Parts: sequence; structure tokens; C-alpha cells
Amino acid sequence: MYFCNPNLKNENIPSGIQNKGKMSRVCQITGKKAITGNNVSHSNIKTKRKFRPNLHTKKFFVPELDEYVVLKVSAKGMRNINKKGIWNCIVEASEKGILK
Repeated sequence: MYFCNPNLKNENIPSGIQNKGKMSRVCQITGKKAITGNNVSHSNIKTKRKFRPNLHTKKFFVPELDEYVVLKVSAKGMRNINKKGIWNCIVEASEKGILK
């Protein structure tokens, strides 16, 4: 499958833009994932916990491909998409290695 944009004809579409099967809790645009920390009680007892990103599975229309793409994105990833556009975010994430 190739890009619909004639200037980008020779590049392949990143295969990670379609959800296939199980996916980890990682944002496909920003790369945000769960981090560990502590619950701290009033008596200062610390127990391990996880801080998970605010992820949503969303369907975006990509005009360059003329089709819909399903991504698992965080709230910050959605803000980036609104600001830069879906295509620029997909290209940027694939260059950084977040979207494979």
C-alpha cells in the first residue's frame, strides 16, 4: 500500500496505524506509557502503584490516504493531532519509532 500523495509515492505507510489484536497501553502518537510510583498513606507507608496514561481508541480520517485509521491515543496525543494534523503526527511518530 502506498501514499495517495504523489510527492510521497515511494514510501510505505506505517503498518502500526491499524490496530490488530491486542495492544499494549501505549499512546501511538506520543509514546506515553504506564510509569510506577508509590501510594503514600497518612502514616507515610508506601505501596507500589502504576500511573497509566489517559488512552482512548479513536478513529481518524486521513485525507492523504482517503481512509479511516484507528489509533490508541492519549489526551495529549489528541491535542497534538488537533494542532498539527493527523498526517503530520503519523509521519512524526513513525520517524521517532513510536509507530512501527
